[in-house]
Amino acid sequence: MDLGIRGKKAIVCASSKGLGRGCAMALAEAGCDIVVNGRNAELVAKTAAELRQRYGVTVTEVVGDVSKPEVQKALLAACPEPDILVNNNGGPPLRDFRTLDREKILEGVTQNMVTPIELVQAVLDGMAARGFGRIVNITSLSVYVPIPGLDLSSGARAGLTSFLAGVARTVIDRNVTINSLLPGKLDTDRLRGPHEAGTIESPEAAAARKTRISADVPAKRLGTPEEFGQICAFLCSVHAGYLTGQNIPVDGGLYVSAF
Repeated sequence: MDLGIRGKKAIVCASSKGLGRGCAMALAEAGCDIVVNGRNAELVAKTAAELRQRYGVTVTEVVGDVSKPEVQKALLAACPEPDILVNNNGGPPLRDFRTLDREKILEGVTQNMVTPIELVQAVLDGMAARGFGRIVNITSLSVYVPIPGLDLSSGARAGLTSFLAGVARTVIDRNVTINSLLPGKLDTDRLRGPHEAGTIESPEAAAARKTRISADVPAKRLGTPEEFGQICAFLCSVHAGYLTGQNIPVDGGLYVSAF
């Protein structure tokens, strides 16, 4: 399917690896120019090089933590008039809520609620004035299904969800949509759990881990960043202009609800 977004400009936050990388790849495949971002300069450069080589699109690299104001400014300087914004950022690590002090709570809220709101504020009016905009927020299935130990992540992302639900209805008449993707169990580094930097799983260990983690998923497997990215790209397409303010689980059927 031609998504109708060839030549559009996309900022994809935290896109050097994992789900963000999957989204950047799918948007580049659709013909978008990409601003790729991440904290690790080597990974950012590697992803950017692959995007250029595989898809021949223009790729700009912005290294740094997207929750830092100076990095947000660099993203917007690299792409002053984005057509597409994919909000993404790593969530707080698993921890008992009793161990959270005020500093950690504010850090988590800044990363997973304040930062995407700030970026939406920066790009929304320009998108509306140009008559096209697609904003996709990568949140978490924990917005719907609380996970003990991820309370800070769940709370911040649920706050973002409610905040943008109203905003989304104010710009749909100018062909700007805001939606969220709620990943369940996808095959990224986050599901590997704590491990030494640079360690490599054996194929046998990886297979056993994935089988164990996906046992309660109706699909009986983990999702991939590639298929997640393709769903994101569709939400950014010209075909999804009548879909806004929605939260779409990408979870292999793990979230059980008829509505």
